[in-house]
Amino acid sequence: MHDLQTTLKARVSLSGTGVHSGQPVSIHFIPADPDTGVIFNLAENDGTTREVRALVSEVGATDLCTALGDRGGAYAATVEHLMAALSGLGIDNLIVELDGKEVPILDGSAATFVDAFDQVGLETQPVKRRYIRVLKPVRIENGASWAEFRPYTGTRFEVEIDFENPAIGRQAYAADMDAETFRRDIARARTFGFMKDVERLWAAGFALGASLDNSVVIGDDSKIINAEGLRYSNEFVRHKTLDAMGDLALAGARFLGCFRSYRGGHRLNAMALQRLLSDRTAFEFVEAGRRERGRRVDLVAVNAPVYAPWVL
Repeated sequence: MHDLQTTLKARVSLSGTGVHSGQPVSIHFIPADPDTGVIFNLAENDGTTREVRALVSEVGATDLCTALGDRGGAYAATVEHLMAALSGLGIDNLIVELDGKEVPILDGSAATFVDAFDQVGLETQPVKRRYIRVLKPVRIENGASWAEFRPYTGTRFEVEIDFENPAIGRQAYAADMDAETFRRDIARARTFGFMKDVERLWAAGFALGASLDNSVVIGDDSKIINAEGLRYSNEFVRHKTLDAMGDLALAGARFLGCFRSYRGGHRLNAMALQRLLSDRTAFEFVEAGRRERGRRVDLVAVNAPVYAPWVL
């Protein structure tokens, strides 16, 4: 666990296509001061710009992706892969400028974001990082699906999926998460979908930019259509873990605890996070204590950060 907040050392930009809109889009990442959090500068329909904080309180939709803002105005869809990259690498403070309504899908994973941030590097800031420490179990269920937070000494994810399609089946991934684990196990896992769903999604205005360049596609014969195959034998559950990391990054601070889910998705992730944050007895904000002879003292409780989830 790192004690201090970070931002990027310099501005960096990426361009690509929105996976659902099919429209070209550019995104710019700008270093930010300590205690800023992650802020999206989004265009309103009248050409003005509105700041939208990357917080669960700003989530506007969870249909096949996580979106921030108001669909009728300032709006950013498909933020989860970017937010996973920020969380996975430990980037606390950043301004994100988007010239469209959707974060570019790039290769369908978080790998391109990671590469871009590595190019400019991270700057350590002289302000302590605050964490959300889970104090008691919090669980939410939706049919056969469920998600829960449990107390834990680090940051851990235990994600399980269960699809009838034999190309996926039942898969599980569990690990304590740090930057090295994220880079190795999670960052390159791509989004996925089924060929049989394509026409229905197109009719509903989704997946207009999806292709074999940015999605793992499963054919009607339950075979992987992508010529290169899978990046991991269990890439599907790793991508679901990536999604969960991105959705939970909207807490306003990284959490200390174990997040577990079964047959989860964006909506369930958001519901679980909202359930946790709605119970002030279920968590506390902490930061690293003082150092004595090079040894860090235990975490100590602190006031909520200015970008806490319920602060609008």
